[in-house]
Amino acid sequence: MQSTPASTRRWRWRWAPAACALLAVLAGFAWLIGAERADQQAPIVVANAAPPRPPAVRAVAPAALPDPATRRRQLLEQVQLTEHTYCNYRDSSKYPHNARPIAEQPDQVFPNAAVNETSPMRRDGGGSDPQVLIQTSQTRVYLAAGEAVSFSLRAVDSDGKVLPLVVTGASAQALPVGQQRPLAALALAFVDDGSGADPVAGDGAFAATLAPGQTALAQFNGTIRTRVSYNVGGQGGSVAFDVIHSAELPAVWSGPARELRENGGLTYLLKADIRTAGRYVVSGRVDDARGKPFALLSFNEVLPTGPNEIRLSVFGKLLRDQAAALPLTLRDVDAYLLKENTDPDRALMPRLEGTVLTGKSYPLHSFDDSEWHSEERQRHLAEFAKDARAARAAWTSFDGAASLPAPACPLP
Repeated sequence: MQSTPASTRRWRWRWAPAACALLAVLAGFAWLIGAERADQQAPIVVANAAPPRPPAVRAVAPAALPDPATRRRQLLEQVQLTEHTYCNYRDSSKYPHNARPIAEQPDQVFPNAAVNETSPMRRDGGGSDPQVLIQTSQTRVYLAAGEAVSFSLRAVDSDGKVLPLVVTGASAQALPVGQQRPLAALALAFVDDGSGADPVAGDGAFAATLAPGQTALAQFNGTIRTRVSYNVGGQGGSVAFDVIHSAELPAVWSGPARELRENGGLTYLLKADIRTAGRYVVSGRVDDARGKPFALLSFNEVLPTGPNEIRLSVFGKLLRDQAAALPLTLRDVDAYLLKENTDPDRALMPRLEGTVLTGKSYPLHSFDDSEWHSEERQRHLAEFAKDARAARAAWTSFDGAASLPAPACPLP
């Protein structure tokens, strides 16, 4: 075998360390490149981070049911409420709207009675004196064209003893509305001499009468305020009276009233000559033969111009239920034309004061005893009865063994 020269062997051993070093450097570069690629592909891990959790689902607790005793009480109250609603509506609607017991509106029994008030003296400087009471009265609040109103006042102490009073001035002033031109005030004379509106001389009550139709206020529609200044025991005070005046006359009564039997009850026919067409509201009071007020009759319809008949009807069942003694008397009829979007909101017809008509005597049993029927009433009754039956069914479903009290009125 051929041997290698010594020089060649020395060269190989001289570069061996350098080659090893070069290989080590290349291996390091390769390792760094591989590590960098691995870092780019590996996910980022946060030290000590908890693993992701699924979204929380909120637990909904089932609604708590009332205990049996509470549920029983609730069902019983529901039965009572629905039956009360049905029975109350049935009873309150058994008569029509235009023929009602007058006891429902006690302020309408005597519409033409004077308005009387008592209040502490209002001093001119402000405040009031409770030791001096001022008693006032006025015969009208609404004035139709051509009507008059009377006012009176007097002073008394807390025991009702009349105190000396002196009227120092009185005037009536129209209160204009919007852009109306103010009218001059009218002077009024309050007297205590038994003349004019004063019935008794020297009794300490001073009275006066206002008749707008005879003054510059004849064509004024609206509120007229009468202010009276007075003096009691050296103290000055004042009081005001308001009336609502209707200057226009939309209609007039044109003949005597008459009575007829129809629809199981009684009807009063009143003739009127309508000058201004529109909706007319009419009210009349009915007394029985004993003088007992028992019915308030009303009319609310649109009337054309010309001759018309206004019907005020007494419902048969109302006569029977009230056990009215016949013959009946129609009295104190008032009427007005209703006006919209204006002040005042009505134009008054002349009132029919006192007895208008006394009718004939009929057997009470000859009138119909049936309840009033209308589409609206039947619809409401059916709905209320449905609610009452549903409440009873819920009770039976809950505790069929327990009986309910009988309803206050028969259910259909």
